[in-house]
Amino acid sequence: MKIALAQLNFIVNHFEYNRSKMLNAIEQAKRSGVELIVFSELSVCGYPPYDLLEREEFIVKCQDSIHEIARNCLGITAIVGSPSLNSNPKGKMLFNSAFVLKDGTISSVHNKTLLPTYDVFDEYRYFEPNNEFNTITVNGKRIAVTICEDLWDDQPVSTSFARSRLYRVSPMEMLSKFNPDLIINLAASPFSYNNEERRNKVFTENVHRFGLPVIYVNQVGANAELIFDGGSMVLNREGQILEQLKSFEEDFRVIDTESLDTSVLSNSAKQSEDIRIAKIYDAAILGIRDYFQKMGFSKATLGLSGGIDSAVTLAMAVDALGSHNLRVILMPSKYSSQHSVDDAVALAERLNVKYDLINIQGIFDGFSKGLSNLFMGMKEDITEENLQARIRGNLLMALSNKFGHLLLNTSNKSEAAVGYGTLYGDMNGALSVLGDIYKTDVYKLAHYINREHEIIPTNTIVKPPSAELRPDQKDSDSLPEYEILDNILFRYIEEQKTSDIIISEGFDGATVLKTIRLVNTNEYKRFQAPPILRVSSKAFGFGRRMPLVAHW
Repeated sequence: MKIALAQLNFIVNHFEYNRSKMLNAIEQAKRSGVELIVFSELSVCGYPPYDLLEREEFIVKCQDSIHEIARNCLGITAIVGSPSLNSNPKGKMLFNSAFVLKDGTISSVHNKTLLPTYDVFDEYRYFEPNNEFNTITVNGKRIAVTICEDLWDDQPVSTSFARSRLYRVSPMEMLSKFNPDLIINLAASPFSYNNEERRNKVFTENVHRFGLPVIYVNQVGANAELIFDGGSMVLNREGQILEQLKSFEEDFRVIDTESLDTSVLSNSAKQSEDIRIAKIYDAAILGIRDYFQKMGFSKATLGLSGGIDSAVTLAMAVDALGSHNLRVILMPSKYSSQHSVDDAVALAERLNVKYDLINIQGIFDGFSKGLSNLFMGMKEDITEENLQARIRGNLLMALSNKFGHLLLNTSNKSEAAVGYGTLYGDMNGALSVLGDIYKTDVYKLAHYINREHEIIPTNTIVKPPSAELRPDQKDSDSLPEYEILDNILFRYIEEQKTSDIIISEGFDGATVLKTIRLVNTNEYKRFQAPPILRVSSKAFGFGRRMPLVAHW
């Protein structure tokens, strides 16, 4: 039997667009002699729909799309993802479901059992856990249809998932009782550079545990913060990958079930640091591109300072949007070094990006004069530093408003973590490109961008990082060296280790305590920051909900 994997990029709440892509894929599959085509989780409506699921008209549109797609399933079977209504009034209104469509109608519906309730996921808010298990038969093959976590949950009774009270064993254990020939899994599993290997390890080990071949179709594309990497797979019963679709791109692949008994050499090699950085780069490019295209925007701006963060952000924005869609502003003050201005100009010209230079010193002097009576007799401090950042933020927003360019925020995760940024200044933006990327990785991204030839000036990469808001300022005046800071932050944020454990691993106690205090007390700043492209397992924003007011 021929089966098609349709790895497509959907738009949340754009039913006509999603349906058109699915119907085109179905027609392509028919021309290839395919008997079964598989789409990703909640493909009909796009993932994640969040509180749209609480709107009646949204559910009606989901149902209408399902029936329209079903009418085109003649001579072929399709498995598509969509919410479905729960007929039991005692439960939640909806299931997260996989619809099997054939002969022009809905043949069966299979509901998700394990509803993730961690990090960015909150499916139990909307969906009822499944408590009924069955299989389907297509061309003589008995198939178990599963949805995302139902296949790769590694804890039979997990606190990370809401599941039916009736079943305290994994869905796969229930489905294996039907002796299926094959498992099909519809997924919407987002990318995270530090969790990818574990995700794949759990997935392949579970496949091997149950001894059944698997067809796994993952979503691709970005919806605001979440970036789905695709990488859909076909695995044999040993958990070995026979076929893998592209990462961060749409893809379509036809496989024959006769190939599922093939054996291959081990393919579980640990990914290199170069591959990790390349994937972070590709994820961010997809995140930028989809954020603009799906919202109907095309043009962007940012403040180009001559520093590493704005340089990397600009290079990535050009890759995602095209140089003709970028217009940037250089905004030096009396504290800006000439080499920073020269580096910024060189980068803009190398990337063929239009730039404007506005010296903010006169504007700053005007503000200082206006505040002189109020501040009389007081020394300059962080107030004046923040004033410069806010002037720049105002100028960038003026360009954004006048010309319709969305402002890209250039703050990195290290700065965001410890509050090293100015509200309504350098924290402005419609999208944070580097907000989930630590400073040490920003440097690695710069080298990756320069891998074939110099794009970002070498001086930008090698000079000590500085906000250039006071004479001879260096980031290290206020913060530990980034190599130390980022290692502490990763342990505290991603790995959620306590200060005692981090100190026991060899870090200076005072530095650890100061860093953690800065993270905890700057939550109010991050709460007002733009959405951040998520590339790690614990990004600031929706997936890390901390109290704004608490005793630390």
